[in-house]
Amino acid sequence: MSNYLSQSWLIDRRHALKALGSFISLPLLECMVPLRASEAATATPKRSAFIYIANGVHSLNYQITTQGKDYKFSRSLMPLEKHRDVITPISGLHHPGSLSHHHNCISVWLTGGKLGPSDKNTISVDQKMAEITAQHTRFPSIEVAITQESLAWTADGVRLPAMKRCSEIFASMFEAPKGGIAAQRRALRRKGSVLDDNLAEVRRLEKKMGTEDKGRMNQYLTSVREAEIRTRRADAWLDTPLPVISDADRTRTNRDIADTKAGDYFRTVYDLMVLAFQTDVTRVATFSLGGEGQAIAIPEIGITESRHQLSHHGGDLGYMEKLTNYDTFAIEQFSYFLTRLAETKDLHGKPLLGSTMALFGSGMSYGHSHGNANLPLVLAGGSDLGLKHGSHLDLNKQAKDFQGYALDAEGALTSAHYQLCSRPANTEAHMSNLLLLMAQRMGVETDKFGDSNQVIAL
Repeated sequence: MSNYLSQSWLIDRRHALKALGSFISLPLLECMVPLRASEAATATPKRSAFIYIANGVHSLNYQITTQGKDYKFSRSLMPLEKHRDVITPISGLHHPGSLSHHHNCISVWLTGGKLGPSDKNTISVDQKMAEITAQHTRFPSIEVAITQESLAWTADGVRLPAMKRCSEIFASMFEAPKGGIAAQRRALRRKGSVLDDNLAEVRRLEKKMGTEDKGRMNQYLTSVREAEIRTRRADAWLDTPLPVISDADRTRTNRDIADTKAGDYFRTVYDLMVLAFQTDVTRVATFSLGGEGQAIAIPEIGITESRHQLSHHGGDLGYMEKLTNYDTFAIEQFSYFLTRLAETKDLHGKPLLGSTMALFGSGMSYGHSHGNANLPLVLAGGSDLGLKHGSHLDLNKQAKDFQGYALDAEGALTSAHYQLCSRPANTEAHMSNLLLLMAQRMGVETDKFGDSNQVIAL
């Protein structure tokens, strides 16, 4: 395992410029910072994973109504009961910037940004964490999405691309470049040269652009700069040995699974995330189970409808039952992830779950009316980072006018409960307060994230 602590990949800025045949101003890259520069070599790495489920949940079968340590698990959350001591279900949080914006809520789930027509997104919390952890790992973060796009956004408000195929994810982290290191280095430097040429051409065009075109071009330039940094970072890591992967792990993760086998796909992605954390390839990962408009069906459990279709159930008891089964199925797979983290040891021989925070949830609460308040969220792991679990954190009950959950109507569409899903009972309970807590526990030195107004105590 000593290759993970090697500094043979470090490069000098002047050497990088000379090797690239360019004298453009190169920013200080993570790959130029000495390994373990900001933490002791013996410190346990801190990790975070974020898992998104689209279109909210069937709230009548999901909502926990008892706060504190003696809470009872709801039907949908029952697969997590065995993890009671290492999880915290959270009720009552919302993103003010996403209220009434419906399907776009996925865009600000990890940013706490605004969704107005003239608003620009901000950095997502995973990328804020990656700013701290990237100096120690081959990849700053990994982004996975079974459909649509990733959950990750840069500081300039540009969404990072996502990978989908499990074999592609495995190859990106653990396979040697095709054609050898020398060929890969030549390809990366050709790409860097193309990016430089693009920047030069854009600078010439900018003089002829109007304000609106310049705004679009700035977004393009941001993407080019991100690509440039990632390209040069990849070049710098080429001489660092790849982690040695066991045959069992390779067989489990280096394969492709059809969308019709959702459980197999979800578990394989979770296995890849565990393997990435175990080998310290990255310390930050996001996984979207699908966007609001394209979350897949699950025929293996008798669900042939899309999640979006089920969420607009209109009171149909069959659809509500299927939506509950979908919720429970997704939570079962998250439970599998927690089990794998608990049984897998990190480089220091400790269970990964203790040093890994995992947040599961949605940017929507009730899909039928597009409610974006009272978000379904479960925070797990991170006990080695100071998190204390075992209770249901209910921020709705901290509101003076909260009238309860109104779940007694035998599955009826209770207006009082669904109003809670659309309009927050506790207007001060921002989801960014939770993201701020996670950022701080990862070592981000800040007292503000997104639209946070305080840090959640946990």
